Amino acid sequence: MQDTIARLRAEIEAYDVTTPEQLDQFRIAFTGRKGQLADLFDQLKTVPQDQRRAVGQELNQLKQSALTKFEARQQEVEAAAANAPANPTFDYTLPAVPNALGTRHPLSLVREEMVRIFSRIGFNVAEGPEIEDDWHNFTALNFPENHPARDMQDTFFVKSAPQAGSQQPTSELDPVTAVPVSSAPNHLLRTHTSTVQVRVMESQPLPIRSIMPGRVYRNEAISARAHMMFHQVEGIYIDENVSFADLKQTVYYFVQEMFGEDIQIRFRPSFFPFTEPSAEIDITCLICKGKGCNICKGSGWVEIGGCGMVDPAVLQQSGIDAERYSGYAWGMGIERITMLKYQIKDLRLFTENDTRFLRQFEGVQ
Repeated sequence: MQDTIARLRAEIEAYDVTTPEQLDQFRIAFTGRKGQLADLFDQLKTVPQDQRRAVGQELNQLKQSALTKFEARQQEVEAAAANAPANPTFDYTLPAVPNALGTRHPLSLVREEMVRIFSRIGFNVAEGPEIEDDWHNFTALNFPENHPARDMQDTFFVKSAPQAGSQQPTSELDPVTAVPVSSAPNHLLRTHTSTVQVRVMESQPLPIRSIMPGRVYRNEAISARAHMMFHQVEGIYIDENVSFADLKQTVYYFVQEMFGEDIQIRFRPSFFPFTEPSAEIDITCLICKGKGCNICKGSGWVEIGGCGMVDPAVLQQSGIDAERYSGYAWGMGIERITMLKYQIKDLRLFTENDTRFLRQFEGVQ
């Protein structure tokens, strides 16, 4: 046992420790739970009783010496690593890594294409606030007081906080919002860009030929087919002797410029509070080319928007002589047009900022 201790002491003193790998090897060989020192302590019980005390003392001294060396070398290795350059083998003559340019968002691409298409036939771009009042969002567009869109379950209302020191008067509850009439919210996040149509009709001279792209909000659950925030583009044309035939030709022109000349279009009778007559716009399903699939539910058609002749009451409420002037209006979801154009099947991809999705549109103009 004495000879073994002497040999092990010589090995510990001679062991070179300058790197983290050598430090770990030293710990495993000597100071670890399965190292040589642990083996010697296990063998101590085989030493004769009269020699066991002296051998035990030598083993303890050897263990302390090994631990002292380990701790000292550990501090030296950690200090060397902290002071070492981040990448001592880096070649500074290499060219720099190029910065990858971002790509245009598909919604931006389609929005700008829609603006270009309509600008070629004389439509300009109009914009308005995203926080609107009840008049421009509902009342001026013929929405009755009990219309579902006025319900808080469908619309994000913005309620103003009462001023300091003011007291809310007691009053009956509003039948729509279920809050006191005196404190019923009068502002909201706009639910459609038709609000900009009202502002244009109130402020611009006739004739009017404008489109209104923008972001809108509705209180809906987010899914692959719906979102609480999305984009619309609406258009309006008001002049003397405007007819539904003018509206149809405008829609034909847009669809063929956006999707191609072989796309078929149909108009289905519908209802909107601010247009009469009204229609839904359907086009040939771009997935199955009209043959029928799960996207178009086997019909061969997909809806892209709504349209109609501006209701005379809407013209009158905006200060336009409905006896002399007439007009048409239409609206489309930019997300719907984008999904059809690029074969995108999940609406949530537009807002997730996944670079793998966005990179697919690199080079698209």
